[in-house]
Amino acid sequence: MSVLTATGVEVTYPGAGRPVRAVAGVDLAVEPGEVLGLVGESGCGKSSLARALVGLVAPSAGTVTFGGEPVQPLRRRARPVAQRRLQMVFQDPYSSLNARRRVGDQIADALRLAGTGGRRRDPGAAGALLERVGLDPAMQTRYPHEFSGGQRQRVAIARALAADPTVVVADEPISALDASAQAQVANLLVGLARDEGVAVVFISHDLAIVRQVADRTAVMYLGTVVEVGPTETLWTDPQHPYTRALIGAVPVPDGSGRLPEDLPGDVPDPAAPPSGCRFHPRCPVATAECPTWEPVLRVQGPGHAAACLLAPDRAGAVP
Repeated sequence: MSVLTATGVEVTYPGAGRPVRAVAGVDLAVEPGEVLGLVGESGCGKSSLARALVGLVAPSAGTVTFGGEPVQPLRRRARPVAQRRLQMVFQDPYSSLNARRRVGDQIADALRLAGTGGRRRDPGAAGALLERVGLDPAMQTRYPHEFSGGQRQRVAIARALAADPTVVVADEPISALDASAQAQVANLLVGLARDEGVAVVFISHDLAIVRQVADRTAVMYLGTVVEVGPTETLWTDPQHPYTRALIGAVPVPDGSGRLPEDLPGDVPDPAAPPSGCRFHPRCPVATAECPTWEPVLRVQGPGHAAACLLAPDRAGAVP
């Protein structure tokens, strides 16, 4: 049974003159212990979907369920009890941590709010969580500015783990880190899934990292999922032109001298998306039908689906 499910989720923001439909009808399911990668260019709606998944924004349409129950929008200063095991790790740990408080106190607050820390602070509890993410327990007396970027992200993960989560939604958790710290944080999140059965939604624009960590990958473009499937299948047999373009843009350090391929144009304005297939203005294989036909996800193989007019319909529309 899926632990986190999105069904027809839409997220709309007020805009100047017209609303911005940042997420335009997304269906996703995350299994226990799975790492689901979510990729796409900046502006495709990944972060808006992440916030809807954890209740930071209320969907304008559709539903999100966690453990079989609807995810409720977060109340001021408190997460609904039923959702405390649904946690989020943000892109910038320095912004998500309180710069004026010691990290041990912040982790202790998370333990208390999650109901796992008791009324009084256990001095060893915060240190144990820091040790769990590979940091020295003695560091709990430090302030966020005394850590490196990778260490701060580990602190943010430790704070999320205070709730004993079953799902962690990680929104671009490594984009602000250097290469060595990226690998450490990515391996830490994967370890949670492999060793502890925590489901992880790993959001990134770095397809090379996603290929290494994700069991399945969903590709987003302008608010919609255009392809989803086992990660290696998407790399070796991509069925959507946008997926192929993203893969072609990844540098290959193989000594061949091959340069990344350019994806022409920019992501269109989500307040005024193109008609038909949203990718057709940038698609190198678009046909005359593409501007008039809005594709739906269709099965391409086991667990693999793509929303493209040119992709073969091997088993009908995806339920």
